[in-house]
Amino acid sequence: MLSIRPACETDSGDVLRLRHQAEDWLAERGIDQWRPREVPMSTVESHIAAGEMYVATVEPGGPIVAAVRLLWSDPLIWQDENAFAGYVHGLMIDRSHAGRGLGRALLEWSADQARSADAHVLRLDCAETNPELRRYYRGLGFVEVGRREFDTDWFSVILFEKRIAS
Repeated sequence: MLSIRPACETDSGDVLRLRHQAEDWLAERGIDQWRPREVPMSTVESHIAAGEMYVATVEPGGPIVAAVRLLWSDPLIWQDENAFAGYVHGLMIDRSHAGRGLGRALLEWSADQARSADAHVLRLDCAETNPELRRYYRGLGFVEVGRREFDTDWFSVILFEKRIAS
């Protein structure tokens, strides 16, 4: 049973640990999704302070094994298509718990939160060059609805959304 709660200030080290673990795992496999050490502690702390970061444990009070950032607006990525919706970022699973359905559970939880907030869609994005993650999201019912390029050194992303019943 996954227990999900808002992250607090003391969780910032665990969230950054999960991020670094994911960055290293991706880099070792040549997957261009997150660049190693691109997110500093100050960014994690600001996401937590803004109430956007959530952490998960397998049992209440146990160690943090996953994290996700949930927003209600994302104009940087979604630009003109930005609308009230649930926007998922930074989905991270401790590698020792990979393959146990925690990602699916966090996305279902995010959809429940969005539905409770009267949003009609859950949105996320991933690197265009990450076919396995794109396949994973499609397998969970997300539909590719667009592509976004940036004028920075960011990679192009594919935009996904999933309709959620209210």
